[in-house]
Amino acid sequence: MSLRKILGGSGRVKKKTTSTLSSVPTAKRSPSSSSASASASPSPSSWTSSLPRRKPGVGASTATRSKSGNDDDYFGDDKLDDFGLVTALATDLHLRDTPQAIQYIRARMFAPIPDSAAGMTSTRIAETLNYQRNLPPIVSIAHIQALLSSPSAVEREIAELTRQGFLHRIVVPRRGTVGEFVILASDYEASLKKDAQLSNGAREKLLGFLAANPGLQVLGGDALKPLEIQELVHAGFLTAHHIGGVVSHGAISNTMRSYTRPEDKITLTSLETVSRQATGSLGTVGGEGALREVGGSGGGSLSVNALTQSPSTEYRLAVPGAGSFLKLVSTALDHVTSLLSKSKFREGPESGLRELWDGGILKIDQPSARRARGEFAGVLPGQTRKWRQFYGLMFDWILQEAVGAGLVEVFETRSVGRGVRALG
Repeated sequence: MSLRKILGGSGRVKKKTTSTLSSVPTAKRSPSSSSASASASPSPSSWTSSLPRRKPGVGASTATRSKSGNDDDYFGDDKLDDFGLVTALATDLHLRDTPQAIQYIRARMFAPIPDSAAGMTSTRIAETLNYQRNLPPIVSIAHIQALLSSPSAVEREIAELTRQGFLHRIVVPRRGTVGEFVILASDYEASLKKDAQLSNGAREKLLGFLAANPGLQVLGGDALKPLEIQELVHAGFLTAHHIGGVVSHGAISNTMRSYTRPEDKITLTSLETVSRQATGSLGTVGGEGALREVGGSGGGSLSVNALTQSPSTEYRLAVPGAGSFLKLVSTALDHVTSLLSKSKFREGPESGLRELWDGGILKIDQPSARRARGEFAGVLPGQTRKWRQFYGLMFDWILQEAVGAGLVEVFETRSVGRGVRALG
């Protein structure tokens, strides 16, 4: 006799088919039987059948959606404890003066590109490196003041170094604290000599003018020849700035009238004009024709028509590529303030803000075996805004820039490290 016959067939568990279940007769339940079954202990199938049926994953996804919709606060609902502001953000105790701070800031502006799992193609990596290399070697004065402990001492030192010709102070009008930066005289001279568009005459003429007038930021129209000025303006080493004239309200284009600030329109009442008048004079309130200039019908004649016809022009020192630098810093500052605005109290821990800036990238402590198989738990660096828009700008760098610009302040909490609070 075979072993299969001895065991009574196969040992597999067979699932009952629908035909088998339908063939079983259904017994009619009497009231006595129902009461007996109620008094007995319920079977596993009896109490689960009373529950409402749901599709798999519907409840979890609904709860997740409701949680994500109601929880717009990145940093929690509790206000952080404030035990005093952090006066100096520098972690290097060897920083003593402005030249050291300039080198420190420039060396820590961008993060190095990850060696593996960068999430960027070779073309994108080359584009990022070229962008970082082509930025001018400038540092904002507000950044230096935030890095060191005494802003007034920094201002005095910058003024002294500028008078000695060691630094050049560059001011971009109407850009606030971000538009005031310094550059080493050696770097400025190197950029002049490296530019192939300039002729030797224009280059040597500007270098000689800066050597004879250290600390001077503005050049008159007669300081250089017109052709030399034209070369320097096209190369980005000079910018034209119109002063002294008054532009009539009707001469302003519709675009300028709609989207510019009042001080950008050089009128009788603009800050650009009023700030140059003597204290207590009629010019500080716009002069005789101020009301007529802004469109009114009051008395008084417009006595400055001659200035309207022939405004003067001055030329300021500039650095090629400063526009890209200002655009990068301005957009990064807006992003930092927008992250803090998502908090209820417009503040949060520095560690949380750093994580948001980095974009939750892949952690280094992940097992190497998972990384080798391509099982990544986080977002690759190349997919975050830090690398796509800001080309790897460091969080510590932009935080110091924001503190110097007066947009945020850093304070001690004694519980979650340092906190960052948005101002204004």
